[in-house]
Amino acid sequence: MALEARKTELVLFLDGTNQFSIPIYQRPYSWKEQECMQLWEDIEKVAQNDNITSHFIGSIVYIDDGLCPVTGVPKRMVIDGQQRLTTISLLLAALGEIFEENGNKNTKTKINNKYLFNNDEQGEERYKLLLQQHDYDTFKNIINGTEIPKDHSYNIANNFKFFQEQFRKKNVDFNLIYKGISKLAIVDISLDNNHDNPQVIFESLNSTGKDLSQADLIRNYVLMNLDRENQERLYMNFWLPMEKSFGDSISTHFDRFMRDYLTMKTGKIPNKREVYSAFKIYYASSSGTKDDIISDVHRFSKFFTKLAFEQEENTQLSRIIRDINMLEVNVAYPFLLEVLDDHNKKLITLHDLLEIFLMVESYVVRRAICEVPTKSLNKTFANLADKIDKENAYLESIQAAFNLKTSYQRFPNDSEFYTEFLTKNVYDLKIKKYLFDKLENHDRKERVNVDEYTFEHIMPQNENLSEEWQKELGSEWKHIRDKYLHTIGNLTLTGYNSELSDKTFLEKRDMDGGFTNSPISLNTSLKKLEHWNESEIINRANSIIELAKDIWKFPELSQNVLERYKNPEDDKDDVLDDDDDDAPKWHAIVKSASNDVRKNLDELILKIKEKFDCEVEAKRSYLFFYVRRPFERKSCFAILTCGKNTANVCFRIDPASFNEDEYINRVNGWFFTRGTERRIKIKSEHIPNICRHLEHSYDATNSLLQTIKIGSK
Repeated sequence: MALEARKTELVLFLDGTNQFSIPIYQRPYSWKEQECMQLWEDIEKVAQNDNITSHFIGSIVYIDDGLCPVTGVPKRMVIDGQQRLTTISLLLAALGEIFEENGNKNTKTKINNKYLFNNDEQGEERYKLLLQQHDYDTFKNIINGTEIPKDHSYNIANNFKFFQEQFRKKNVDFNLIYKGISKLAIVDISLDNNHDNPQVIFESLNSTGKDLSQADLIRNYVLMNLDRENQERLYMNFWLPMEKSFGDSISTHFDRFMRDYLTMKTGKIPNKREVYSAFKIYYASSSGTKDDIISDVHRFSKFFTKLAFEQEENTQLSRIIRDINMLEVNVAYPFLLEVLDDHNKKLITLHDLLEIFLMVESYVVRRAICEVPTKSLNKTFANLADKIDKENAYLESIQAAFNLKTSYQRFPNDSEFYTEFLTKNVYDLKIKKYLFDKLENHDRKERVNVDEYTFEHIMPQNENLSEEWQKELGSEWKHIRDKYLHTIGNLTLTGYNSELSDKTFLEKRDMDGGFTNSPISLNTSLKKLEHWNESEIINRANSIIELAKDIWKFPELSQNVLERYKNPEDDKDDVLDDDDDDAPKWHAIVKSASNDVRKNLDELILKIKEKFDCEVEAKRSYLFFYVRRPFERKSCFAILTCGKNTANVCFRIDPASFNEDEYINRVNGWFFTRGTERRIKIKSEHIPNICRHLEHSYDATNSLLQTIKIGSK
């Protein structure tokens, strides 16, 4: 016998001697009150309309062993339909209870005997529906009318309570509700294990992916076609402990873990909606058994929970993990999972493990300060483990891999880090609390809780600075304020923000709660100062940035060492990855930028178009300017980049003839060949200089094209 499908009334489906069991690999009962309310409203609607003879609520698919024992109960394993079957059973149990409360105990007995119990059977065979895992005892106690366990299934108990409350409302006709239940129809699909493939049918029924998570589908895939004994063994030994370790976060974190696991194993990042498909491909290509793979997933889940839930026992490592999570750098997890596993295998020492985690943290922080776009981070970490020399130089090979990164994958060096940090708008950074926490508590045994303090601008934010402050800053006070207001040199922590307000520097220094008697180490250098001006802001910034370079270290290696790790592929320009469908578009990025940034961009773009005979192309998150068609990198002379609070122009130079100025940053080959690229922040006061430098870029690009043309003859 092969697959049989027939439409039937639900009450007839439940009637008779049968037992439907939910396999151990199925997810727990998950319907919420919202789904129950929809079912209740549907039942009321069909009950009140005599023209509606049936209401279809879906299919119930089960494996029928084909046996019809004289003694005992036919066992049917439910493949699809657990949610509907369980919810209707809870509804019928609540209906029976309400009949009993209203003096009609016989009707309750009939409901129980027809739909909830196999009345002639004993023990477990007495129940028509057997749930699994956490739902089992709660459901059984409810239909038996006994007290539910303290550690009960919330959805089972809550939905039963919901139906009780619906029945107890005024003007509810119990007989009418039962009439509506009797009109519910299903497609009864019976499978034969010898002829039908339950997995294939299960996938087709869940092809939309709306009902089950990717992790649910994976669990069913690895356990479904096993015999019950092996299902229970693998589930109890590996899968259940793994799910328990995720606790209440399983719905949000387990899919992410499986995605990170597959990224680590394959070096490819599955689409969030295609993790299940990626797992099947991985499983099919693996030489391991199901035991091997489930055991491996279970092992790595322990490392994931250490990362995601900060459950690491080692204090030092736990603190670094906390900091990495504050930076929201989840894309590093696939790499970190492998490193944790290698440490567990004793391939690296604890010291080296800590150094690697700190390196990841520093990499992310320096890139944030230097405004390196994050779009390539997931692929960087997905493939970083391929660079590890696990036999000879584990730590050094990772240091070299980071050191040799170029373009948008680069690890900003000390020079770039200093230049960017000096004038960086730190106040509007998402990670500012993290930055000040690290700076304030570096090498402190008695840690300061930064959450108890607020951020203070030493030079006030007020646009209309007092005469005292104008005199303190000098004739260029507006320029100094605009340039340094939100920078690291002018920011500190205080518990007296409102008291300090716009007071003069000396008042802020000497008042109660001022800098002189502050417990904050970042305020120590302020205690002895007599003035607060551009020079002192820069001096303090220099001191803090020196500390920052020590906290977020660059992985320095000698040139001789780096030569051993160099690979031509390391210089490959991967700035624009057209396979990244999630990359933000230029116009969307500009739209989300601040008013000042948009205004400056509009002004510069207009001047470029007026000044140069050029072509313009918005591509992904950048705006490209070309001296001519076709649109190729060699004909590009400038690129605009944009963030929320800042924008930059990157341009080509001829090093032999280019004149540097103080606003220019040297860039280690983002868009153009290493050594031939410069970058300037787009500010209103910079635009005349930018246009002058772009003249050089425009001419240099044309000269390059002419050289290429001559060389090709």
